[in-house]
This record gives sequence, C-alpha cells and structure tokens, in this order.
Amino acid sequence: MAYILSGRFSLLLKDSRSLMCLSSTVASSGQSNNRSYSTKDGPDSEYLHKSIVPTMHYQKSLPRLPVPKLEDTIRRYLAAQRPLLNDEEYSKTEKLAHDFQSGVGKELHEELVAQDKNNKHTSYISAPWFDMYLSARDSVVLNFNPFMSFNPDPKPEYSDQLVRATNMVCSAVRFMKTLRAGLLEPEVFHLNPAKSDTDSFKKLIRWVPPALSWYGAYMVNAYPLDMSQYFRLFNSTRIPRPGRDELFTDQKGRHLLVMRKGNMYVFDVIDRDGNLVKPAEIQSHLKFILSDPTPAPAFPLGFLTSENRDVWAGLREKLLGAGNGEVLSLVDSALFCLCLDDEPMRDHIHISHNMLHGDGCNRWYDKSFSIILAKDGQAAINFEHSWGDGVAVLRFQNEIFKDTTERPLVSPGSPAAAVDSASSVRRLEFKLDSELETGISKAKENFQAAISKLTIDAMEFKKGGKEILKKKKLSPDAMAQLAFQMGYLRQYGQTVATYESCSTAAFRHGRTETIRPASIHTKRCAHAFVRQPSQHTVDQLQGMLHDCSKYHGQLTKEAAMGQGFDRHLFAMRYLANSKGMSLPSLYQDPAYAAINHNILSTSTLTSPAVSLGGFAPVVPDGFGVGYGVHDEWIGCNVSSYPARNVHEFLQCVHKSLEDIFSVLEGKALS
Repeated sequence: MAYILSGRFSLLLKDSRSLMCLSSTVASSGQSNNRSYSTKDGPDSEYLHKSIVPTMHYQKSLPRLPVPKLEDTIRRYLAAQRPLLNDEEYSKTEKLAHDFQSGVGKELHEELVAQDKNNKHTSYISAPWFDMYLSARDSVVLNFNPFMSFNPDPKPEYSDQLVRATNMVCSAVRFMKTLRAGLLEPEVFHLNPAKSDTDSFKKLIRWVPPALSWYGAYMVNAYPLDMSQYFRLFNSTRIPRPGRDELFTDQKGRHLLVMRKGNMYVFDVIDRDGNLVKPAEIQSHLKFILSDPTPAPAFPLGFLTSENRDVWAGLREKLLGAGNGEVLSLVDSALFCLCLDDEPMRDHIHISHNMLHGDGCNRWYDKSFSIILAKDGQAAINFEHSWGDGVAVLRFQNEIFKDTTERPLVSPGSPAAAVDSASSVRRLEFKLDSELETGISKAKENFQAAISKLTIDAMEFKKGGKEILKKKKLSPDAMAQLAFQMGYLRQYGQTVATYESCSTAAFRHGRTETIRPASIHTKRCAHAFVRQPSQHTVDQLQGMLHDCSKYHGQLTKEAAMGQGFDRHLFAMRYLANSKGMSLPSLYQDPAYAAINHNILSTSTLTSPAVSLGGFAPVVPDGFGVGYGVHDEWIGCNVSSYPARNVHEFLQCVHKSLEDIFSVLEGKALS
C-alpha cells in the first residue's frame, strides 16, 4: 500500500483484517458495550467499576494523527470530485489542484508539517477544529447539537419518569467519579478479546510504563482510543462570547441542573466528602421538582441558548450586568443538565423532534450534554458538539444504560428519603429588565421559526441486514451508503456531495475525518440500478455491488487511519487564513465549495443502549441521515428542510435497498 502512516500505525497496514475491523469500529463512532469489566475490589455504590488498568494509561503512547502526503490528498480529492463534475468542470478543478500541489499548497503543507512536529502533545487538526466550532455564529440548535435516544429499560416498571431519572442521575455521577478516580476502563478496541480483555493481561499491562503501553496492547491486537475529550463531559458549558465562544469547565461543582417547565433548579448530588448523595435523597429532590406547582416563566431563559451566538453573547453580558452572575455560574458549573419534560412521546418522530430541539423552553443547549426524560420515561442525550465527538458521549451512554438496567439504585415503589427537599433544592430566579425580556421573546420567535421548517421521517427496511450482506462478502455500511446514492439519484437525478463521519480516535487528540461515499463506483452502480436495470445481468450488477463495497472499504480504512483529504485541506486553508494570505485558488474553485456543501450528511452508530439518533441537515437543501445496519434490518432517521422531500427520499432509499437485496438473491431487475 502506497500511503505511509506516521510511526507505529504503519504496522497495521500489514494486517488488513485488523485494520478493517478497527476502521469499521471508529467509523461508527463507538463500539458495543459487551466488554468485560475487571475489578480490583468489586463495584460499590460510588463507582461503576474499578479498572485494573488506569483510565488514561494509554494516552501518552497513542500514535500521532498523521499529516497525509500532499500528493495523496490531491489524488483523493480529485477522485472524490470526479463523480460530481462534468468533464469540463473536472478539467478545470484538476488543473487548480495540481497547481496548488506544486505551488502554494506545497509551502502550506510544509509549514503544517513543521508546526505539527513542534506540537507533539496534540494533533494538527485539534486546534483548528475547536476554532471552527467555537467561531461559528449560527445557533447550536439544529446546526450542531445531535441527539441519541436510549433504548427503553427492559423492565417496563423502571421506565417511570422519577425512577428512571433518579437511576440515570446516580449512574452519571458514578461514571464521573469512576472517570476522575482513574478507575474507568480505558476505551480499547479488542480484536482478540480472549487475549487482551482478560484480567491476566490487564494486570500485566498496568505495569508497562504509560509511554510504552500502546505497544503492549498492540502485541495482543488491542487498540486503545483517545480519551482526551472525556474531562469535558462534566461541569462544562459553552459560553457565548463575541466572535468566538469559549469552553468552560469547573470540576469543583457538586450540583445538578434540572429543568422543568422552563424553570431551573439546582441541588447537590455529591456531598462535601465527594460521595454520591444517597439515591433516596436524590429521588426525594427530583420528586419535589416534579410536583412543584410553580408555573412556567413568562420569559424562559433557555431560549437564549438557541440564539445566534453573537446575539446571545450580548444578552449574556446584559444578564451579568443585571446582577445574574451568581445564578449563571451555577448553570455553567453544574455537572450536567437534566430536562424533565411533562408530555409523553407519541412515536419515533415525536421522540426525534423532542430530543433534537424540543420546545426551546426546557433546555440549556450550551451544556456539554443534557439527559432528557419525557413523562413516559423515554430518555435521550442531546450534546453540544464543540468539546467532543460521538465516541465519548456514546461510551457514557452505553455505561449509563448498562448500569441503570443491570444495577439500578432505586426501584419502583421504593420510598423517597424523608428529607427537607424544599431547603436542599434551589429554584433559580433571574433578574430581567425589559431589554432582556425583549431578547428572550425574539429568541423564542427565531427558535420557533427555525424548527417549524424541519421535517423528520424514519424508515425500517425489514428484508435483510448485516447478516446477509456479510455472507455475500459485502460491507454493510457500503450497501447502506449506496442505497442513499441510488435513492437520491432516483428522486433528483443527480449525484451530490456526500459526507460520512469517521472517528480518528485511534490517534492522540484525533477528532473526525470524512468518508466520501459518492464515488465513480457508486455513480456507475446507481445509474445501472436506477436508469438501466434491464440492460445488465444479475452477475454484472452483483459485480458492481462488490466494486462499491471494496472501494468504500478502502475509503473507510483510509479515513480511520487519518488518510482522508478533508481535514488536511481544511488545516491548510486555516493556516493560510491565520497567516493573512490571500485564499489560494483551489479554495475559490466553485467545485471546492460544492463538495463541501454536503447535501447528504450521514452518520451511523449501533449500540445496545441506543434506539435512534439524529441531527438536522447541514445545508438548507440537504438531508441529515442517521442510520444503523442491524443483523436483520436497516433503519434510517432522516431530516430535511422544505427544499427537500424527506418522505419521498426514504421511499426511494427503501426501493433501492429492495433492488440491492433482490439482486443478491439472484433476481433480475425489470
């Protein structure tokens, strides 16, 4: 293989099976929660578990995210552009790309590599990526915050809102304590768990110095993942500032922020000794909040967190000037936000809308994450995206689901503690003047106008899934992505820019890379299936499916190994901007703008804890496609704005999957 990876990860290229397993894991931004947990003393009420290997044991020795070779980036960029452009457009883009490669791009690349060598503690993408998120001025609602909903508790009686809320709060605090004590099992992908996910190996590796520990794990086919984002999970908030927001974390906070009917409450969930407050007391405090007759405020502050960031920054300054500094600091430093909603969920679509944006009144979108609990116990996590990616949040969600369902600390019918919740729970009161009231009213109008444009629909394809596709030696993810390409072609007659997120957590301070699923192979295959089905034999169509699968596998592998092109081009553009250079002509090419106008924005995850996830389109004329390929079925949760018809799109995707599985069964298409 031609591409050269930095340091130790080049070793992985010798074992393509290992590489494909690892890349498919990080591509889906998380792994299942079937790992076995080691304990030194056995679990207790303060910790989820006690890992033999310290949480951050592997962090120092993680391989560094490679800066790809410039010629590889340009080659990959042009390959991704080919299916999107006609011959004349492609010829122009090809010339601009090669001029960039031999001219200003070469200088920018060399400077980027030099900078990277001087910052070995991090990755070349980390600072620009934080800056990209924090400098964005659009509302975080719909534009950035995604949601992932929990599966129902397998024991329905534990889905009572008060019971589930209490158990989730207790488990979240236990996760936080386990993490901060260094007792949380490190995030490791085990290719051979019989060797690496064992007490005997863990007892051995914990004595290997942290600077060498990655090698020890690699020797038994285990691949530790970056955990640098985890500290931002708790006591963290995105603070609006003019021009660029900041991330705030205060680990001294011992209290929880609870929202109900737009009212905000705080109470301590950790006592002065650093221990979890008794679960029955937490239950009592939540019960007190759920029965509080205080009406919804006329001007709910939560709407402000849905505003344009500069507008919100200005209003926050006015809030501080009006004497709200102390209450705002309680909001910012709270462990996390628990949103208790008063209505039950009707169906999947209602869940998606409620967990993605809700009514704007009962949310604080700037918290690192919020656990949302509906009246019927439906639960989800909505998270602010600048501080971290799906890997950390999904690990947290997996652990919370496992803990609350296997070792709940309160049960249905168990009495709340006889404590004075009225003195322990504080309802936050804000001083508002007419200017602030006007600001909140305007934010509410803007919020409602934005969410009124969003449509969400879901689809379940029940005629096959991962098992059949793997038997046919096809990548399940490749076939799902191909169905989106075929669906869009069937609906709109085009091949368009497509984005699939892929985690680069296999590297120190890795974030994400882009897989570009629209390729010459998917374009050819989609046209054969949609436009000329009767002109190809079953064998020819099956051959095209295998070509798509093989190429998609290569793209996935490259992205997971930090060998995509998107982040490299982004970092060089960021460098040019920071130097005050005029924008290189590659970036002024309409084709560059078009490939970054991602009409199909897609993300996949499968987890025993998650029932569905979702996000809004990233462009006004796009689709936001959350999907999962399960053993026997394929599910999609898709959003759109009025420029696109999401219902018709899902019908076209369903038809595309039917055609793919028919061809795999040996049936000819008419």
